[in-house]
Amino acid sequence: MAKEDYYELLGVDKSVTEEELKKAYRKKAIQYHPDKNPGNKEAEETFKKVSEAYEVLKDPDKRAAYDRYGHAAFAQGGAAGPRGPGGFHDPFDIFREVFSQGGGGGGGIFEQMFGAGNGRDSGHDGADLRYDLEITLEEAARGVEKEISFRKLVECERCHGNGAEPGSKRVTCPTCRGAGQIRRSGGIITFTQTCPTCGGTGTRIEKPCTQCRGEGRSAKTTKLTVRIPAGVETGSRLRSGGNGEAGVQGGSAGDLYIVLSVSEHEVFERQGDSLFCEIPIKFTLATLGGTIEVPTLSGKASLKIPPATQSGTTFRLRGKGMPHLRDGSQGDQLVRVQVEVPTSLTAEQRKALENFAQLSGDADQPVGRSFFEKAKKFF
Repeated sequence: MAKEDYYELLGVDKSVTEEELKKAYRKKAIQYHPDKNPGNKEAEETFKKVSEAYEVLKDPDKRAAYDRYGHAAFAQGGAAGPRGPGGFHDPFDIFREVFSQGGGGGGGIFEQMFGAGNGRDSGHDGADLRYDLEITLEEAARGVEKEISFRKLVECERCHGNGAEPGSKRVTCPTCRGAGQIRRSGGIITFTQTCPTCGGTGTRIEKPCTQCRGEGRSAKTTKLTVRIPAGVETGSRLRSGGNGEAGVQGGSAGDLYIVLSVSEHEVFERQGDSLFCEIPIKFTLATLGGTIEVPTLSGKASLKIPPATQSGTTFRLRGKGMPHLRDGSQGDQLVRVQVEVPTSLTAEQRKALENFAQLSGDADQPVGRSFFEKAKKFF
């Protein structure tokens, strides 16, 4: 007997989108689910067929193979199917995958509609925390230790995290009788929900802790010393395992993430592992050449300015930049010089410059020769 077309089973055409495909499967799966059709073998078989169809069509590779070869793509000896040649997953697993909203604790659509899971909550892990920390460029260059202070939920010192007043204990929940779930009938469907009394744990506290009111955690200011390695930059994130909020009822503590930002520097601009700075120099130095001292993050360094240096010239100081975070190699510092033109002159200085202009021919040709050659057609 020929197998039914997968697209026809789901009531869609071959141009169906992923979202439309899922919507069609959900509708068919609910319609033919065995729990909604007890004793109806035909509905159960249809449920299995639409699950098989959805399993193939939701996967781009398997869908392409089906479009090309039909059911032969998954027959014995043919192309490999979802679980080997011709094999398919349990239709109820597929149904759970589509309808569950995170699983655990009985909170998903699947559990609410069809009563899957036992509803018990074995504990929740604590939340991760974020701490934003600003450091200076110098601290980012050499590495530093910082003490930070923040508030978080920690294990209650009075009840040691179990939520019960000392001398008290946890007892079986009278509402769900320890199951963690309660069942309610909605016509032909039985709804299973997390127990509202115990929250799915199956137990309740006989007498809640007076300090934490039964939660097992309380807020406390915590201090922590953080080691920041050399080479970090804005956006770098450090993880401190177990220093987030405490877990609930045996759950693991969360982590603390320290997110760094490096403050702007008054002298240096950072780009990756390189540092940039701009230094004004006198026009006499630019003309005659000489040596100047320039600042670096590790102190002063000598920089030789050759004669006839033009404004905007960039010099490189190797190894004077930022360290690389991973391998410790050192970047470079780039120094760009800007030639300063004097804004006021004494009579003697002016006369000396006029004599220089006469001697050098600047008085007759104030515009550079190279530019003049390019632009002479405009004159």
